[in-house]
Amino acid sequence: MATTTAFDSPIENPAVGRWLVAIAVMASAMMELVDTSAVNVSLPYIAGNLSATTTEATWVLTSYLISNAIVLPLAGWLANYFGRKRLLMMAVTGFTAASVLCGLAPSLPILILCRVLQGVSGGSLQPTTRAILLETFPREERGHAMAFFGVGIVVAPILAPVLGGWMTTNYSWRWIFFINVPICVIGLILLQLFVHDPPYIRRGSLRMDYWGLGMLVTGIAALQVMLDKGQEDDWFGSHFIVTLAIIAVVCLTTFVIWELRSKHPLVHFHLFKFRTFAVGSSMSAVLGFVLYGSIVLIPLFMQELLGFPAITAGFWSAPRGIATLILMPLAGYLIGRRWDMRAMLFGGALVAAFGVFSFSYLNTSAGPWNFVWPQVLMGAGLSFTFVPLSTITVDPIPSEEMGYATSITSLLRNVGASIGISIVATVLARRRQTYQTRLAANLTPMNPAMQHMLATTRADFMRHGANAVLAGRQALALLYRITLDQAAALSYMDAFRLLGVMFIVVAPFVWLMHRSHPGSDPRR
Repeated sequence: MATTTAFDSPIENPAVGRWLVAIAVMASAMMELVDTSAVNVSLPYIAGNLSATTTEATWVLTSYLISNAIVLPLAGWLANYFGRKRLLMMAVTGFTAASVLCGLAPSLPILILCRVLQGVSGGSLQPTTRAILLETFPREERGHAMAFFGVGIVVAPILAPVLGGWMTTNYSWRWIFFINVPICVIGLILLQLFVHDPPYIRRGSLRMDYWGLGMLVTGIAALQVMLDKGQEDDWFGSHFIVTLAIIAVVCLTTFVIWELRSKHPLVHFHLFKFRTFAVGSSMSAVLGFVLYGSIVLIPLFMQELLGFPAITAGFWSAPRGIATLILMPLAGYLIGRRWDMRAMLFGGALVAAFGVFSFSYLNTSAGPWNFVWPQVLMGAGLSFTFVPLSTITVDPIPSEEMGYATSITSLLRNVGASIGISIVATVLARRRQTYQTRLAANLTPMNPAMQHMLATTRADFMRHGANAVLAGRQALALLYRITLDQAAALSYMDAFRLLGVMFIVVAPFVWLMHRSHPGSDPRR
């Protein structure tokens, strides 16, 4: 292994050129995140337009996640085989072409097929763009670069639902795919002009490990389908889910053992010998868990319990992104001023956890403004989590291994996000049933509070013209509806508390990482 590290030998580039590279790679990464997040808001419209059920339409999401997760760990190998610049331009072009096909899809099966093509193309975007950015900037400027890049990575999934809701409501769901075309053109021009491969990239000189590839594809696909369909099929009460779990465990375990023994591995697991990288990669999975779990919870809470329309829910999800946008440059500045990134990461995780916990105190009487400060706190915490985490995690990694390192962290964040979404869905469904049973047990004819509520509600319906029998039935139906809403609200509280606990539990582990600042040598 070469002793030259990524922070010792950045790619030679003038300051203006470096920031143009940053704009190019951030545009490429944001294109994928905006598209992926905007689709979530449009699922009901897609289902209605293509004569499908909402459950069938969810495969528009899962098909992308499966194909994307398969390519993520291969990004480092692909970058060394094709060259990072060439791979990124191929990925941007392929992703945009697949987006256009998605927008033109006449039926759900064709749309799902096009989403698979999108996932294959987009799988290498995140790790490749990060690797290019980290090598373009000298180490003392890396905090600023990751802050700039992090604005797009964290803000895009939050602001995209606003864009998706607006375009779907005023135009058509197909425009959430067509919008990628101008972004692609701008990105390709900037990539062609300003991005260059480092000299150690050996295009076309690597062998393909077909056995490893086969085990990886099978294991990741089984894991992703298991996570996506688990709650729907009652998890391990289903033979299908049990079979998928066994396949995933066997294939992925065998894959790791195979790669550790292979002379030409697709994934460089030996990078976990760097303790800072191992801890940082694990925390990336937790970050994905909490970030994407909350992205699912907040709009659902607004729409399901409070009755907000999709575009309103998307709009009031924006404060977190605004807070992140404002504070990420400050995080990058403080890193440049040699602040201890571990302390920043620890404090950011605790602030984000406090913001998540604040959501657990909301109820069915909450208004839009009640969502502002919890999101601001969470956005502020994420600003001081994402930037130092992205920077310190890869500090010990040699430059020729940077692509492999970023592909591993991207994969773990993707898997963490998938697990987070699955766990959140399970908590909502299971806890809702539990609370519904507990609340219904108190709804007895002998309960004075129930008697008073029924009498008041019945009288109100009778004043509006209903007869006594109909008014009694309407009062019971309303009471049952209130019970369901309260059970749902309590389940959301539990889910938000779970996400907050995740951050609190992992926060102390940042002190296992080696301190790093400009001028030090973190190769440990």
